[in-house]
Amino acid sequence: MLDICLLGTSGMMPLPRRFLTALMCRYNGSSVLIDCGEGTQVAIKSKGWTFKPIDVICITHFHADHISGLPGLLLTMGNADRSEPLTIIGPRGLERVVNSLRVVAPELPFEIKFIELGDKDHYITMNGYNIHAFKVNHNVLCYGYSLSIDRAGKFNADRAKELEIPLQYWSKLQKGEVITDGDKTYTPDMVLGEARRGLKVTYCTDSRPTKDIEEAARESDLFICEGMYGEEEKLANAKEHKHMMFKEAAKLAKNASVKELWLTHFSPALVRPKEYLGDVTKIFPNAYVGKDGMSVELKFDED
Repeated sequence: MLDICLLGTSGMMPLPRRFLTALMCRYNGSSVLIDCGEGTQVAIKSKGWTFKPIDVICITHFHADHISGLPGLLLTMGNADRSEPLTIIGPRGLERVVNSLRVVAPELPFEIKFIELGDKDHYITMNGYNIHAFKVNHNVLCYGYSLSIDRAGKFNADRAKELEIPLQYWSKLQKGEVITDGDKTYTPDMVLGEARRGLKVTYCTDSRPTKDIEEAARESDLFICEGMYGEEEKLANAKEHKHMMFKEAAKLAKNASVKELWLTHFSPALVRPKEYLGDVTKIFPNAYVGKDGMSVELKFDED
């Protein structure tokens, strides 16, 4: 099961009931945070989730509404007695930018490991997550992220008994480990069926629509995409500042064959985004306007 919470949905500036951009994912005791705008800490506490299990922070780009909450969050994580290393992923220049922000958070009881993205596509596997970072089209270097969870094939107990594999090795083989016992070697493929469909979430803010976004989001269980503007007359603004319209996000969702679309990163002037949802659902019916605290538990398909 993969827990998803949209912590903040505002773009550019926070509003009384709309914090700046952030998304949190939880799987198997490890959390990933994507972006850390102002209000992220309050949003996490309001949700009843905790800071300490955050092992990875992915930054899309270095505009303040996506990273301004980071120094305070790092201090809070340190005050929670965290000692394990924290990995931060983001565009080139990441270490310089984060260390500059840390002028107000200079002493932390844990190490920060930096992964700076230099390629068009970057793939990172850690803590059960497969993280795919892909470039998008904003007015500064910016990335979207897909998080996927693999699922191994079904364990064949009858086959394990037939091969006389000791019971104490079954769980290890299920986890993909290779076992050597004297002159015998047991491998997962001996007792596991074909890999089953896993889970996938794709997150993209601050971009014009691109084919790369469509391909990265393909067949996602959940596609969280910016909808800076819902009003038709704002298309020129969207193009000038390299943001996305509601309808454009819907077309990406449709073309990528995703299961569900959440819109986020709204303009502060867009007070009632639901008023524009009708046009979106004509293109992609399973679309929703995101709101702070919106969450879902994504579950693996039944066998």
